[in-house]
Amino acid sequence: MAINWYPGHMKKTNELIRENLKIVDLVIEIVDARIPYSSRNPILKEISANKHHIIVMNKSDLADSRISELWKKEYTKDNTRCIMYNSTKDSTAKFFNSINDIADEILLKYKKKGFFNRQLKAMVVGIPNVGKSTFINRIAKRKGAATGDKPGVTKGKQWIKVKNGIDLLDTPGILWPKIETDIQGYNLACTGAIREEILNKNDIATYIVEFLNKNYKDYLVKKYQIETGDKETYAIIDDIARRNGCILKGDELDYERVSRLIINDFRSGKLGKITMEKPENA
Repeated sequence: MAINWYPGHMKKTNELIRENLKIVDLVIEIVDARIPYSSRNPILKEISANKHHIIVMNKSDLADSRISELWKKEYTKDNTRCIMYNSTKDSTAKFFNSINDIADEILLKYKKKGFFNRQLKAMVVGIPNVGKSTFINRIAKRKGAATGDKPGVTKGKQWIKVKNGIDLLDTPGILWPKIETDIQGYNLACTGAIREEILNKNDIATYIVEFLNKNYKDYLVKKYQIETGDKETYAIIDDIARRNGCILKGDELDYERVSRLIINDFRSGKLGKITMEKPENA
């Protein structure tokens, strides 16, 4: 499966990011802690190579903390700073503390050049629906950046002033032109990074259940009060449907409804703290 979904606005976003990189000091890349590899856009990594770079693992409260720590070690191997983030006050404070030394280093260079009132300019980038605008709203203590549960809510660039002398540039989410592998495509679909019209809901739900049955079996059993045993994935989904009343007239199972239930339970964290890939998969 190769997913080709690169609408015109994403091409424009790519151009916007490349153009504005010239005027920013720092790139803050937001990734989804549940899919730390799949949610990294290789284009962003390439074009921001010469800038100070921080990876913010957003939604870390929904991810498996043990695996998140492995990813943090992986990312810091090349001197890239990595921060866990979950939109809480404590997490926001840790973010500011973690960038203070970078900010001081950059602003000191400006002072040596005679620019004493220079604001630190940072660009926030990431794929769609990864939580960029929510992150900005939290650290800026404002409601200015639009948020939503569907990819592509942020429509254009927005400059936002933040405390500590930082100006943030929010940019629309951007994917890359062709997603090559099934795993990466389904991971992005599970978290809502690509529109649901691209992949069938039933297939997405099947992928989630199959993954959980192999890696987080206890979560399935506890959440849906079912026994998985040696059952095939389709049989487990049937049990989930019956247990949750996803039944049509004539006792036929409502696969549309149960698929939506499973996808929503995963995205909201009701299934547990889950990470769908480890560093060795990258």
